[in-house]
Amino acid sequence: MRHRAVRLWTTALAAAVTLLLFAPAASAHTELVSSSPKDGTRLTHTPATVRLTFSEPVDLPGVRVTSGGNRLALSRPDHDDRRNNGVEVSVPRMAGQDRLALVWQVRDMEDGHPTSGTLFFPLTAKTKVASPSDDAAAAPTPSDSVRKAWAAARWAGYLALALYVGGLVFLALLWPQGAQDRRTRRILTLAWAGGLAAGLVTPGLQGAYGAMGTLGDAYRLTTYRDLLGTEVGIVAACRVLMWVLAAIVLAALLQGGERAARSPGWRVGALAVTLGLLRTAGMAGHNAEGTHPGWGAVADLVHLLGVSVWLGGLTLLLLGVLARRRPEELSAVVSGYSTLAGVSVAAIAVAGAVLAWQVVGSFGALFHTGYGHLLLLKLAVLAAVLLIAQGSRSWVRTRLDIAVLLRGDRATVRPFVYSVAAETGLVLVVLAATSLLVTSAPGR
Repeated sequence: MRHRAVRLWTTALAAAVTLLLFAPAASAHTELVSSSPKDGTRLTHTPATVRLTFSEPVDLPGVRVTSGGNRLALSRPDHDDRRNNGVEVSVPRMAGQDRLALVWQVRDMEDGHPTSGTLFFPLTAKTKVASPSDDAAAAPTPSDSVRKAWAAARWAGYLALALYVGGLVFLALLWPQGAQDRRTRRILTLAWAGGLAAGLVTPGLQGAYGAMGTLGDAYRLTTYRDLLGTEVGIVAACRVLMWVLAAIVLAALLQGGERAARSPGWRVGALAVTLGLLRTAGMAGHNAEGTHPGWGAVADLVHLLGVSVWLGGLTLLLLGVLARRRPEELSAVVSGYSTLAGVSVAAIAVAGAVLAWQVVGSFGALFHTGYGHLLLLKLAVLAAVLLIAQGSRSWVRTRLDIAVLLRGDRATVRPFVYSVAAETGLVLVVLAATSLLVTSAPGR
């Protein structure tokens, strides 16, 4: 049976890696709406400025326009532009050229996803207007290796967040005495370290992806500096700050043990930090897309909290409570977690439906976009998890009392252990799909 559990975990991790390596990228969502002069217009001389208008508000640091490999100066239009979706490009005079080519790149303000394209302006009447294939060849594209590394870092960050937040909730509500357990303390410490590391690495990868750079660009100070000038970068800095504050909560728990876990003061501090971690994890995501960003923000917070309580609780239940097999803990904690997990799954389902409505935008987009395909795959894995979870709940209803009477007999508890292990492994796959959804732009 032990080999069976190992195979389940191996299969789950292999599926997660497959998702990270081979999932398709979705289409971007900040697009160039128009330019003045219009693309392809025949001009008698180089224009002093070219006006670009995008479909969404843009940060000037997130827009890059080059001509002949040289980066051009950008500014806001002189007239009122309250939407902040327009920029003016200062174009130097060109001698001996028969056309002007402007290569533009823009990084979405909400989640950092890049788009790019090329504008061609013939400067003589004899010049042939460039074909669409020429445009595609001239426009840069995001690095697929950077996107995969970014998705992997986000997966590690989500895992650390779930283990840390879910672990604290599990200890505070169900198992305060677990604060003295060595394995539990180690899990929380590793979760904090992983969350901080992911918070430091992810902005560089996101910045390199948004600037359409390489993996080497992800570790350059200029990449971090450019990203910190945008809303995405500010959110990333706040996320790192919350992980620093999380160290104080963790240190208090490690020093105080069960007494700290039962303390109202510690619980208030832990609640404040966990809410900050959950909110900053979702602020630079797709929940702000669509017509009701407020609903999206609330749904994202509830969704992340539900997943964290579910996965973090499963991990401590598997590696802490079930590993100790103490009758009094099995009686109190297992039944309590069964109820808490049911509430968490219901919250995940409702919040997930709101997010899907907010982000995908239409039923047809589920079947005709890469983002929709990833979402359907996530739902399929989630359905499998719920089937296994139903088996775990059935064991709690029918076998928990027997296991307590037999004082945690190994043979009696073993089926529940394997069920929880399988459920935990598949939730890791769901997290992998979630990280890919976050690093992919929704097609509408």
